[in-house]
Amino acid sequence: MMNSTTHHFSRIALLILSLNFISTAAAKTSKPNIIYIMADDLGYGDAAPFGGERSKIPTPGMNQLAEQGMRFTDAHSIASVCVPSRLAIMTGRYPWRIAGEGRSGPWGFIAPQFKPGHYTLARLLNQAGYQTGYVGKWHLGLKMTTTDDNVQTIGNVDYSKPVKAGPNDHGFDYSFILPGSLDMYPYVYLRNQQWVGNVNKQRGWSAFNRVGPTEENFEDYEVLQTFRQEVSRFIASHARAAKNGTPFFLYFALTAPHTPTSPHPDFQGKTRLGVYGDFVYETDHCIVSTLEALKQHGLDDNTIVIFTSDHGPAPYAGNILKATYNNVKGLEQQGHFPAGGLRGYKFSVYEGGMRIPFLIKWPNHIKPGTTCDRLIGLNDLMATLADITDSNLTPDQAVDSISYLPLLKNPNARATRTHLQMKGTHGWSYRLDHWKLCLCPGSGAVGVYGNLPKPADAWTAAVTAFGSNPTKDQLLESAFIQLYNLDNDLAEQNDVSAEHPEVVQQMFRLMQQQFASGRSTPGRKQINDRPNINYWGRIPAGILAN
Repeated sequence: MMNSTTHHFSRIALLILSLNFISTAAAKTSKPNIIYIMADDLGYGDAAPFGGERSKIPTPGMNQLAEQGMRFTDAHSIASVCVPSRLAIMTGRYPWRIAGEGRSGPWGFIAPQFKPGHYTLARLLNQAGYQTGYVGKWHLGLKMTTTDDNVQTIGNVDYSKPVKAGPNDHGFDYSFILPGSLDMYPYVYLRNQQWVGNVNKQRGWSAFNRVGPTEENFEDYEVLQTFRQEVSRFIASHARAAKNGTPFFLYFALTAPHTPTSPHPDFQGKTRLGVYGDFVYETDHCIVSTLEALKQHGLDDNTIVIFTSDHGPAPYAGNILKATYNNVKGLEQQGHFPAGGLRGYKFSVYEGGMRIPFLIKWPNHIKPGTTCDRLIGLNDLMATLADITDSNLTPDQAVDSISYLPLLKNPNARATRTHLQMKGTHGWSYRLDHWKLCLCPGSGAVGVYGNLPKPADAWTAAVTAFGSNPTKDQLLESAFIQLYNLDNDLAEQNDVSAEHPEVVQQMFRLMQQQFASGRSTPGRKQINDRPNINYWGRIPAGILAN
């Protein structure tokens, strides 16, 4: 028979075991921390887990995410340029629905691209109990105080006054940003929407050499290192709270490998590909340092880490530091293909401009080393995070965002998304299952830096093939559009629009319906901020029949 002392200690032991079980269960069911890392101009083939033999740059951070998490091989941007793709991520809406505020100055002086009251990722996660932070490139516009009440530009910004319409006004608890890309002035950091340092110089950087206002100590090669240090501090400062039930969300927006191609001295000569390879390698190190910081603070088992890019690689970027026509071809001659085996680059409607590397690691939820070939878009982040955090979106929020949480549980599950609208600088494209429709006869890009065919040449050739100048009602004829079956033609070499006019008509009707409905997801009709849309872009003068 158990004596009273033994019985007493047995009860204590059972209580301790119960508390440990409850504690472990709570840890497993608590909301995960989330870090979203987005590169700038990183191509599908720049990432070793996607480029395969066509990739000659070591990317240990991306490799680790692929080994410990999931690769999405059919992930797409919404646009093949920076601002609209970032707007779609932040709002879960197609950017052509959204109206900005005010007139823009040049480059980093652009006006706010959406209104401060707009529902954002940060607001979603604030409501879910997260502490939120934003580190890196902003490029969604700021409202700056000027000395003359005119449009913000070189010479009239008061750098002693805080800005408005920045990350903090859109719901982020903390921010440390550059206004735009690394080759877009002003070259000044902002912490919580306050300018940092003394802006008393005029400088420019390699590639485009855009000379403009610069903080006195600002150096282009130090930017990634500065951002890495900010991220490490953010993780360290939130570690205790995260372990005690207050998770964090961090949006880490890199400025690389977008030009200027300027690796830190610590990374120069680290690859066999030259300065571009070194810069991509340093870009990848931003993943490495983030994962190390999580592990150091014991947060790696309860943190989702996502890595992707805003769109495809720039044709003017490479080992020549000045922005140069077809600079990318020099890398390809060395055996490295930034766009992988895909056609086209940044600015175009082709897959090289739109298809992006996408990796996600979520310990104890995603089976390591898995691959998903289902279609997803960058605009799907908001709906996915809403599902992960058990948050409810109202009918007017994230109207173009579809959750891919079911695919994280089972990569072979039925596709959650079957359609996606995308835009080049001079043309539109649309996915419907394996079909891709391009509403232009060429690359959908000006072609100044290497995308072909150029619009003027493509439209002229299309008119010749058609036999006459078209009316607007004839623009869906096969001469003026392109249709590809990506299941058997991922390189987009075989236009089958003439063989499938019914598919072209169906897809175009869906595009029109989704804009008119104010949403591309099920639900009640919404009103677009912008009332009209031109799906034909800039048709060269003299093409349309009178």
